[in-house]
Amino acid sequence: MPQTAPSTVIDQCVVALTWVLKDTLGEELDVLDEPVEFLVGGDDLLARIDQALQGRSVGETLQLHLEPEDAFGDYNGQLIFLEQRALFPAELEEGMTFDGYALPQGCNPEAPQELLYTVSEIYPEHVVLDGNHPLAGIALRLELKIEAIRQATEEEVGRGSAGTGFFRIQPITPGSQTLH
Repeated sequence: MPQTAPSTVIDQCVVALTWVLKDTLGEELDVLDEPVEFLVGGDDLLARIDQALQGRSVGETLQLHLEPEDAFGDYNGQLIFLEQRALFPAELEEGMTFDGYALPQGCNPEAPQELLYTVSEIYPEHVVLDGNHPLAGIALRLELKIEAIRQATEEEVGRGSAGTGFFRIQPITPGSQTLH
């Protein structure tokens, strides 16, 4: 017997959201015009967003203010690493990202492997890698709208994601500004 869709947001359901993400100065950082699905109670959304969605219905709009500790944490200067330029490919560009597990041989062994590193600066002899999330240290304003709610599949619950994972930043190609 098929399960009916929940009428309000609960843990282990999937919500389709649209949103506008801004910094506290009002500059747009990300816009979702088309609904994107996220697993509530999984790994897709920040805990503060999960909490705010609980009990809400389709069509509701929420306005959230997220301090860094509720979003991507404070900026940590100890996650900046200066590496030899020669270790990296010739086509290296600022904004490129490297998975910490796949950093070139010879990089600082103190660099935590579980992080994603962004090339923030390139010098003739050195490369600056930043292990901070791109939005670390920034208070955010998020206006979101619940477009749809459905029951999560067993597979989605098992992996903790509806497959989107906006808040788990993926490696990006040079020039891309997409955060999700």
